[in-house]
Amino acid sequence: MGKKKKKEEHKKETGIIMEGEVTEALPNGLFRVKLDTGHEVLAHLSGKMRVHFIRIVPGDRVKVELTPYDLT
Repeated sequence: MGKKKKKEEHKKETGIIMEGEVTEALPNGLFRVKLDTGHEVLAHLSGKMRVHFIRIVPGDRVKVELTPYDLT
């Protein structure tokens, strides 16, 4: 029989988690969020929040996960 290949472990890149406040609700599950650092980002709902119809309104405090690749 053939040799078993070692499975390469793919570690999921963890993002940078920050907190902020929703300033504007946009169409299609998008939101404008002002982070505690003062930056403003465009955010979208996670899959579970969409499935369970969780409502986000302006003024809500949220946690957002930013990718470490684009911190502009």
